[in-house]
Amino acid sequence: MDIPGYLTSDQVAARLGINRQSVYNLVNRVADFPKPEKIGRASVWPEAAIDEWRASHPARKRGGDSASD
Repeated sequence: MDIPGYLTSDQVAARLGINRQSVYNLVNRVADFPKPEKIGRASVWPEAAIDEWRASHPARKRGGDSASD
């Protein structure tokens, strides 16, 4: 499905660097994460809403690079 201005769950996952299930986890657990819109049976997200959310939530650093050893 290719709708200009909208992203599928796979595209959202790729843009955020997470897997598709994590996208749905964010929808259900993070209050300010954009909710999908339904087009037929497909869930799609406005591209601008995902970009705005990403800009307001910088990537977290992963553990393992600690200098306090």
